[in-house]
Amino acid sequence: MRSRDQNPERVARLRGLKAGAAKGGGMTDATITDVQTTQVDGEFSWTFLRIYTDAGLAGTGECYWGPGVEDVVDLLGEWLEGEDPRDVDRLCREMFERTQHLGSLAGATVSAISGLDIALYDLAGKVTGQPAHRLLGGKYRDEARVYVDCHAGVHQDEAKAGEASEDDYAPEAYADAAEAAVSEGYDALKFDLDADRRYEGDGHNRHLDGQAIDYKRRVVEAIDERVGYDANVAYDCHWSYDRDSAVRLASAIEPYDVWWLEDVVPPENLHVQRELTRATDTTICTGENLYRSHGVRQLIDEQAVDVLQPDMPKFGGMRETVKVAGMADDYYIPVALHNVSSPLGTMAGAHVAAAVPNYLAIEYHGRNDPEWSEFTEEPVIEDGAIPVPDEPGLGVTLDLDAVESRIADGETLLDPA
Repeated sequence: MRSRDQNPERVARLRGLKAGAAKGGGMTDATITDVQTTQVDGEFSWTFLRIYTDAGLAGTGECYWGPGVEDVVDLLGEWLEGEDPRDVDRLCREMFERTQHLGSLAGATVSAISGLDIALYDLAGKVTGQPAHRLLGGKYRDEARVYVDCHAGVHQDEAKAGEASEDDYAPEAYADAAEAAVSEGYDALKFDLDADRRYEGDGHNRHLDGQAIDYKRRVVEAIDERVGYDANVAYDCHWSYDRDSAVRLASAIEPYDVWWLEDVVPPENLHVQRELTRATDTTICTGENLYRSHGVRQLIDEQAVDVLQPDMPKFGGMRETVKVAGMADDYYIPVALHNVSSPLGTMAGAHVAAAVPNYLAIEYHGRNDPEWSEFTEEPVIEDGAIPVPDEPGLGVTLDLDAVESRIADGETLLDPA
């Protein structure tokens, strides 16, 4: 973030502490005056941004961190000054047009605009007195179902430290982890099916032999037998395998209740993805490494996926994700939201979830992070779901004390809203 003087006069101006300043109760005029960013380091790094107005209202957003993201936000922030934040659709469209020379089809540019999009919906909601999901078209559901990412089981921390043993990756250990998550109130789970590579030989050629496939089959079998219909369970492969191995793996787990098999083959080749989806009865999911509607159009048109999985805070934002969900719905393809965001970005995803008919669940990636829930002043997840707020904007408030406690080196704290 760029350094700023945080003097009392500036803070008072940005907060709009003046007679007649609107507090989100109804329609008011507002003009954008400033945009600020900051980054925190957690299990994942999060970039927060805030759009300020002359009406005493501010909108907060979050985007997927990456080199250059804050630079793009700063560039577009200067252009946004003087604009009416209620013109969300026009502003987002023009931001993509203005950054075509920076690569506005994918990458850091799209991530930056995603965060600005979220902040604009938060702000526009406060200006108009409407929750974000109303601005996105209305509400299909009162809560957004959550699926909890269990990684490779309860031994995730040991795995990161290089301390996990073979017993930690035994099929029964996965089943124990699944049972524990269900006991915590979650009825939707995801596990990494590529965590233990001891049976995978070379490691570079993406090939799975019979022993490797049978091990993964036994993991799925153990979890399926343990939790049964108490939970939907998905499995992630992180784009690890070749086409033949992917087809054989998907075929091997067809007898079990697999919610979906995710990112089995590398994301670059649409034809391979399509052939995998057509070759198996196992539900195939992908999409987190794709960007904007143009990035998934052929995937949808060619029905090369069973479950579409955009990562909203880097995919293009709330507006773009709702648009793509509509495209997928034309082909009766459900949408699950990949998500490694803080509670704020997760709540933005819940508003998207409320606004589209074909929603399945949003990922919760903070189960192993005891500080995850501290980043918003309001609770987000309750009993395995996210109640969708009807307060103006996103309906949650970023906790600046939590941000300051994990702020990245060289970053400056956002001014208060």
